[in-house]
Amino acid sequence: MADQLQEALDLLRDSGVRITPQRHAVLEYLIKSMKHPTADEIYKALEGKFPNMSVATVYNNLRVFREIGLVRELSYGDASSRFDFKTSDHYHIICNSCGKIVDFHYPKLDEVESLAEQVTGFNVSHHRLEVYGECDDCKEMKH
Repeated sequence: MADQLQEALDLLRDSGVRITPQRHAVLEYLIKSMKHPTADEIYKALEGKFPNMSVATVYNNLRVFREIGLVRELSYGDASSRFDFKTSDHYHIICNSCGKIVDFHYPKLDEVESLAEQVTGFNVSHHRLEVYGECDDCKEMKH
């Protein structure tokens, strides 16, 4: 985790982005969080530490991180986007009931891009796979 944070901070510096305490905290929270938080959740988690920080500050930082390629913005049809610190290519499984998002890896799917290029002649930039179901917590609540 410390290595990821340092690499991310180095990338920001190399991109000419000033590292403010708030920016550092938002980035660290994103790296630690495995829950794909919304901007609002990040704000609520950090407002005690940074009482002068606004939701707009969080959004602005997330926009900067997204533009540099540090985070992915995940919008799955609900009102608010969730943010994912971009480590390696991975997929998401999303709970239909509570909206929880969990990462999973399936390297064999990487072949999909080359197959798509061969079949269509497109230059593929990326792909996205979403799997939907019901998480353990929601299954428990129904029983």
